Amino acid sequence: MSHDNHEHGWCCCGRREFLQAVGAMGAVGILGGAAAPAGPAEPRKKAVPTVRGAFLYPPSETLRQAGYWSWPGSGFDAEGRQKAYMERIGQLEKKLGMRIVMEEKALDTEAQVGQFIAQLKQAPPDGLLLIPLKKSHFAHAERIIRETELPAVVLATLGVLLSDYIRRLHRAPGVYMISATDDLDSVEDGMNMIRTARWMKDARLLNINGEQVLEANVPHLGTQVRTIPHARFVEEYAKMPVEGAVKELAAAYKKNAKAIVEPSDQDILDSAKCYYVFKRLREAEHADAIMMNCLPGLQLPHKHVPPCMGFMSMRDEGVPVGCQSDLSATLSLMLVQQLFGKPGFQQNASMDTTNNLYFGSHCTCPTKMNGTDKPAEAYVLRSHAEAGWGCVPRVLFPAGQELTIAQYVPAEKPKMYVYTGKVVDCPEIPPTGGCRTNVRMTINEVEDACDTLGMHQTIFYGNHGRQLRTFCRMFGIEAVS
Repeated sequence: MSHDNHEHGWCCCGRREFLQAVGAMGAVGILGGAAAPAGPAEPRKKAVPTVRGAFLYPPSETLRQAGYWSWPGSGFDAEGRQKAYMERIGQLEKKLGMRIVMEEKALDTEAQVGQFIAQLKQAPPDGLLLIPLKKSHFAHAERIIRETELPAVVLATLGVLLSDYIRRLHRAPGVYMISATDDLDSVEDGMNMIRTARWMKDARLLNINGEQVLEANVPHLGTQVRTIPHARFVEEYAKMPVEGAVKELAAAYKKNAKAIVEPSDQDILDSAKCYYVFKRLREAEHADAIMMNCLPGLQLPHKHVPPCMGFMSMRDEGVPVGCQSDLSATLSLMLVQQLFGKPGFQQNASMDTTNNLYFGSHCTCPTKMNGTDKPAEAYVLRSHAEAGWGCVPRVLFPAGQELTIAQYVPAEKPKMYVYTGKVVDCPEIPPTGGCRTNVRMTINEVEDACDTLGMHQTIFYGNHGRQLRTFCRMFGIEAVS
């Protein structure tokens, strides 16, 4: 099957051949990587995400002396509001594992704002949190953003700003503008976006593919891609004993399955080994995520079983694992996991043209689509659809469940495809063809489902399109829907 896509220059080869070619280059051919030492990698240094912030308003006493407050009005206790907000901000620090350093005194004068800007330029943080509690002081927030060019979350309590002020930053690059009633939940979203960008910059993505040890960095995001030979997986798989934890995992696969169609007990046991191989390699290489070109191992002569159950279990634990060494897909899985705490379903894109629905399918999928601490979805154990053997999951999504589709396309000027919709059904196989986990869904952003862009996009639970577009705007990513 071929998939013509002139936008990406895929028209000379099929989708599968293209993905294998990308895998053969590794991230190296795309990213300009270099050979690295053959031994296990040292851990990457990970910085604590840091946000600097300030409240912006004049002392209430000076307004009383002047006898006129303007917005937000004479009944608004700015000092009291600052104290209440600081308590919640402290909670966010602990919850997100980051530092949010707010100025003790509210910034009032141009000189105070200038001194704050000088500090930011001398030691740039990962982002800003600016809270103007007086209409006139919104200009200070604009100045700080303009002169520092740092990603910024701006919270203006409802009734502080007029519409023209809000519009100036509502869609401004690098800014998440919030005008709401004490909406610290949205501030949490913004802080998490800054935390995620920092995490991606420090993260290591382990690429199991090819024959060399190579390293490269993803443009814009900064994520390190470390490639190790595919033979490492084959060797570890051969050494993994079928005992203890492996047998327990295989038994859990069987016990929790709604049904078992093709796989034998041996198939299930063999598939359980893959999880522990991934775990061992991840620990040895100090990796935060994994992608693997699994296809060569499934073709004759077989080098290992389909690793799809291992992919499922790793994702269920919150560790992103991408199929076919697809960099775009794996970065998307990483971003979704960090931003929303939910694992994603990387899938092959197709459409039901009769019913104007999107159709996605693949032979692995997490079961804990609602989050690692939430109950698992039902699944059936099947053989790998395209290889015709082994054990893979067919995860079943409930009708009506809201979904988001995201695909990060890496480049110096990256973009992200973003769509939302709902589950219609998971068609039976047969009569439907394609991979084992599948879903038909509506798409909200386009009239014709065939206009949905991308391949190997990440599907995940919930309607998070607005948050993804905000993240893209904050960090220089073009959002496309």
